[in-house]
Amino acid sequence: MAAPKGGFKEKLRIWLLPLVIPLGAWLVVFFTAFLLDAHGQLSFLHLLDQPNPTAAANTLSNAAEVVAAVLALAITVAAIIVELAANRYTHRITELFMTEPVNFVVMGFFVVAALQSVVILLIFDQPGGFVPYWGIGAAIILLVFSLLLLLPYFAFVFHFLNPVQIVDRIRSHTLKAIRKRKPSIADRHAEAVRGVEELADVALNAMEHKDKGVSMASLDAMQAMVLEYQIVRAELPESWFRVEGELAHNPDFVSMSPDVLGAVTRRRIWFEMKVLRQYQTLYNEALNRTRDINYVVAINTRHIAEAALNSKHEELLELSLKFFNTYMRATVNAKDVRTAYNVLNQYRLLAEGCLEHQDGRRALEIARYFKYYGLVSFNAKLPFILETVAYDLCTLCEVAFDRKAPVAEELLRIFLSVDREGENDVQETSLRGVRKAQVKLATHYLRRGAEPLARLVFDDMARESRERLASIRDELMAVRSSEFWEISDRGVNFDFLDAERKGRMLEFFGWFSDLRPPGIVAPEVQAALPPSIRPEGQEDLLDGPGSGQDPATAADA
Repeated sequence: MAAPKGGFKEKLRIWLLPLVIPLGAWLVVFFTAFLLDAHGQLSFLHLLDQPNPTAAANTLSNAAEVVAAVLALAITVAAIIVELAANRYTHRITELFMTEPVNFVVMGFFVVAALQSVVILLIFDQPGGFVPYWGIGAAIILLVFSLLLLLPYFAFVFHFLNPVQIVDRIRSHTLKAIRKRKPSIADRHAEAVRGVEELADVALNAMEHKDKGVSMASLDAMQAMVLEYQIVRAELPESWFRVEGELAHNPDFVSMSPDVLGAVTRRRIWFEMKVLRQYQTLYNEALNRTRDINYVVAINTRHIAEAALNSKHEELLELSLKFFNTYMRATVNAKDVRTAYNVLNQYRLLAEGCLEHQDGRRALEIARYFKYYGLVSFNAKLPFILETVAYDLCTLCEVAFDRKAPVAEELLRIFLSVDREGENDVQETSLRGVRKAQVKLATHYLRRGAEPLARLVFDDMARESRERLASIRDELMAVRSSEFWEISDRGVNFDFLDAERKGRMLEFFGWFSDLRPPGIVAPEVQAALPPSIRPEGQEDLLDGPGSGQDPATAADA
């Protein structure tokens, strides 16, 4: 069993301070009173070395009762607190607490102190003149420390039952069980599954009690478990990766067809799938209720996928993508736009990581998933998700171009195929957002000197209504702040373009020969324009509500 985290300072806080402070206070009180009583006529060391036998016997006769009472108090308090914690989070707490060596040491110390006090009285032979001074001293010292040990032990119990500490112990215990060589594979499978499910239970129960911190700690522990498991998986025997026997009857695997179980075995990913299945369960429970849990699930899934990228673990990366898609499907079905807004952000960051690792094929795959779920959301009357998809694809295309990725042009083609005609005013507003994102990307290409790519965007817009294009241009020109005017999770204004990019935007719209000229152009934008298209005498624009839109905020409204 792994020791609690915190090192020396944590142990000092839990054990030494609650022990030393009462001990020091008692010594001050005792010696102050003794000096006042003795007036320098009696030696404390002499009295301690040769105590009065009758007084010592009377003291020892009560010492055993005192120690027994202390032991009973410790057991009662610990039992009540452990039971409460077990009922609130997971029954595993009881097992972990009972197998903790500290409990055996402390309870054993109380028992030894009581036995010493009882037995020493039996050999007290006052008529014969035998007085066991050393035995009396040992009994008194044990009695003193039994009383002093009570506060540190309670501090240890409360620290041990901290739910975050319990989560860490379950994680450590599970990984230790996986590494063991002596138990059978079936027993190690059972212990691994048990640990994952208990962490998920802690997270679920904490969600029910609104303990978001504990839920997030459990999610982080499951992520850490997967990442640490990657280090030891190469040392595990082939039989560990087979999904058979009791493992195949686990609720997360029992419904799978033999072909699917065979594929899981071949890919050697049952443990990772088990963890991500628990993530899926928690994600579904949190939709429209505890969105922070959804965000942490998405973040941790991305971290697992990025670890797979770093280690070139293709099977785990593919599995992570499938679960990202599963999250998106559940989010659309639950009509939870804000969660989709944040999950898409994590999914895009994963695609950027693929580009960083020169894995353009995966980046294209993710872009196609973006397009698919954007259109699914659009058809489900959730058009703001499509708008978010558009801006994320815009960012992905920019990153791909800047990294000179071979798939940059293919990503652009996927992006340009996202928009379609709207059926109502809300959907039309969303599709305007898609066009704005495409225009934003064109300005990036022009700024980087890639006019042929910007021309592809122009060709895609050639048949658009000129009035619609003009209004899109004017709305983008009106956005002056890079931050959205309300609190949003991403903290950016999707429609913001700096002065240079606004100048490139006017250059882009200048290709539409029949488009009416812009009504107002800010001076800093005029300065960024090529001289051939720079207008004169224009006034500045004012920023305000309506200039830019955060999809999730608009959806909540």
